[in-house]
Amino acid sequence: MKRVLTRRQVLAGTAVGLTATALQAQPPKPTAALPRRILGRTGVSVPILGFGSGSRFTNFYTDDAGEAAVRQALDMGITYLDTAAGYGNGRSETIYGRVLKTRRAEVFLATKNAVRDTDQALRVFEQSLKRLQTDHVDLLHIHNLASEEDLARLEAKGGVIEAFYKLREQKVVRALGMTAHANPYPLKLAIERHDLDCVQMALNAALVGVVKYEGGYKPDPAAPRSFETVALPAARKKNLGILAMKVFGQGHLVGDGSDTVSAETLLRYALSLPIAVAVVGMQDTAMIPQNAAWARTFTPMAEAEMKALSGRLSAAHKVAMDRFLAHHEDVC
Repeated sequence: MKRVLTRRQVLAGTAVGLTATALQAQPPKPTAALPRRILGRTGVSVPILGFGSGSRFTNFYTDDAGEAAVRQALDMGITYLDTAAGYGNGRSETIYGRVLKTRRAEVFLATKNAVRDTDQALRVFEQSLKRLQTDHVDLLHIHNLASEEDLARLEAKGGVIEAFYKLREQKVVRALGMTAHANPYPLKLAIERHDLDCVQMALNAALVGVVKYEGGYKPDPAAPRSFETVALPAARKKNLGILAMKVFGQGHLVGDGSDTVSAETLLRYALSLPIAVAVVGMQDTAMIPQNAAWARTFTPMAEAEMKALSGRLSAAHKVAMDRFLAHHEDVC
């Protein structure tokens, strides 16, 4: 029989990990303001820039340096923190927990759970709470929806979606979301069928879509397999909180060549879409104030400029990026 943890059961294990330091935490430092948007139906105001902690975090920082980077991000006003149970086998959440034990009140905290077996998914979530040193998360994502078969398993009676609904009812999870990296169609179905609050999807100028023709590939904004044209409208229709990831295409789109552009331009493109937050991985501490500065001075990109940029980058990168993201679960 599938078991669903009660709120008391989940919190019992978590409370042990809350130290006296957390209970006696000093008031948080004031943070520099970033522009904010409403996270869809949640009604929560969040900064337009989020801190991602996937491979760009776990591969480039020691634990101490990672903790310092998160604190720096908070001081810069980047108070949307994104992580996942699978990032660094829990290491990302553990580093976050070192910060959250004294600065939890400042943070909108999102984590992800990729487990499809209900009992195991609940156990993994309980471990996430312990590592994060908190008794709740603001947003829990079902991680990396891959196919219609994957969705069918999640939505089966007694499945993960049903169990996570109960966690939301118990307020251990304040909002429920889903992420997808490569195929927008299962995510569109999930949005239409289920009571989600948020979605996180790959959105960048190289993913608008291309069609094949005799000379190779050419950009086509109406082509399928584009989150921007398939899943994003469905999410907007239901007023979901929309989070963009892969803004820089894992770094593949950044450069000064004919088929790359600056990181600032890519961030500006993403923020010009109807999203709430662009979640960005920052593997160098110099990137934290730089990205914050770009977010702080953001001005929307004109539609014609967006189309020209997406056409150029899609023609150069769309096929390769689709292939890359089909085997990738990271966030940035």
